[in-house]
Amino acid sequence: MTADWYALIEEDTRTTQRADGTDLKLHRWMLTGTHHIGQDQTEAIAAAEDAALHFLPSILARHARPGDEPARHALLTQDGSWVVLVKQRHRECHIRVTTAQLVHSREEKEAPPKNLKEKFRSAMEGPAPAAKPWTWTPKGKSDQT
Repeated sequence: MTADWYALIEEDTRTTQRADGTDLKLHRWMLTGTHHIGQDQTEAIAAAEDAALHFLPSILARHARPGDEPARHALLTQDGSWVVLVKQRHRECHIRVTTAQLVHSREEKEAPPKNLKEKFRSAMEGPAPAAKPWTWTPKGKSDQT
């Protein structure tokens, strides 16, 4: 597998919803950008720094006027990611920019459609049991107790 590098941008996104006559500001941390850089880790690090210094979060971008330049405080963490505080007029938000190497990728695979007999069987017997969630068993330990 090739060592593809990406610059990832995460934003504190916010929406306002009204409930019982009150405005609720809902924050959600989202991955908003996955930018393929290539096979050079150094280039990915430079791209992440450029994004930290120039990326405009959507919360501010939708209210920005031509020529606006927000205040920005870019902090480089020990692990190499950037935490950026961005302020413009009375709005402020933060983003995180990191580099990541793609080490595994798999395409989605759907189960084949049920035939008529299987549809009738599931209607009579009820839904199939849910798939088990992922669990981790350390090496040297077994499920037997």
